[in-house]
Amino acid sequence: MGMIYRPVRYEQMMKAAERFDVRARRMFNGMGFYTGEKMFAFLVGEEVGLKLAPTDLEQALNLPGAELLRTDPDSEPMKEYVRMPHDVLDNAESFDYWVERSAEYAQAKRLS
Repeated sequence: MGMIYRPVRYEQMMKAAERFDVRARRMFNGMGFYTGEKMFAFLVGEEVGLKLAPTDLEQALNLPGAELLRTDPDSEPMKEYVRMPHDVLDNAESFDYWVERSAEYAQAKRLS
């Protein structure tokens, strides 16, 4: 696979998180998104997992189609990362909201 890994969701993440000084780094079979040194999102294929604070996590997992993110079908789920349902990903407003919750959580953990 020599192709450059630039899925649609990559552009979407970079735009939604630009004010959080976002950087992306390839890892495992996907891409991690960072604010400072803290990873807050993980992209695998066209799936986006967002790291969320416990209360947000609970709320997000109640969205239809949401579940904990797996980097591949056989792997253990990533503990604080919710694989966001496609109707959230495809709605700019709700996508931006959840990315913000996620990045702010990562920044708060960095400061604590």
